[in-house]
Amino acid sequence: MKSKLSPIISFCSLQRVVAGLVFVPLLAYSFAPFRDMTLSYSQRLLFWTGVMLLALVATWAAGQLVRTKLSLSGSLFRDFAFAALILLLFAPSLWFLTWILFSLNGRMAPDLLKVVPYGLLFATGLLLVRQWGDPDEAVEAPRPRLYHRLPTGFEGEIYRLTVRDHSVDVVTSEGTFTIRSRFTDAIAEMEPVPGHCTHRSHWVVDSTIVGVKKEAGKTYLRLRNGDHVPVSRKYKQHLVDDGLL
Repeated sequence: MKSKLSPIISFCSLQRVVAGLVFVPLLAYSFAPFRDMTLSYSQRLLFWTGVMLLALVATWAAGQLVRTKLSLSGSLFRDFAFAALILLLFAPSLWFLTWILFSLNGRMAPDLLKVVPYGLLFATGLLLVRQWGDPDEAVEAPRPRLYHRLPTGFEGEIYRLTVRDHSVDVVTSEGTFTIRSRFTDAIAEMEPVPGHCTHRSHWVVDSTIVGVKKEAGKTYLRLRNGDHVPVSRKYKQHLVDDGLL
């Protein structure tokens, strides 16, 4: 359970929580959401809190989709997709929140098209926050030592390791490369990348797992590149405990 919640917990960093606790009350005190509607402070606080929560959920969901589905795309395309997904997720939710607010005050809510510009504004702001708001995310993670065994200039992503005779197949986004190594040594050289053994002959990178497939009583992990990696009984419970099954 902890591993399933860890992406959400890490996303809700102390800095973001403190900023929200300070910024939202000030925003509610200083700005009414709509000029032609008089709202009490508590109503403004509830509205802006809802807006911020919707923005956080939209940002997290869009980020997850971009990381799992578009990891191999260029950064410019990923940023465009990120902004578009935020708009698609955030604008309808914002309109629904606005409809509730207007309905409670006996007013006619604006149509969705009038709310879309607010969605565009928030999507742009959230994209900027994603790019420059968290310095820790801009620091490139150290590359595993195993990368030095791959062809010069390799800049792809490693999906999994598989034993083949006295060698190890390194399956990557740029193809499969075979290296002369013991399986345990190859796994050790993947540090600090989180991964799991699924079978005595297979090790996968956690972030590449996108689903689970069961067929004829056997369990397989489905990876981002479409591979299906078998899960043996020996490693199954460990994968379940870590939230990967």
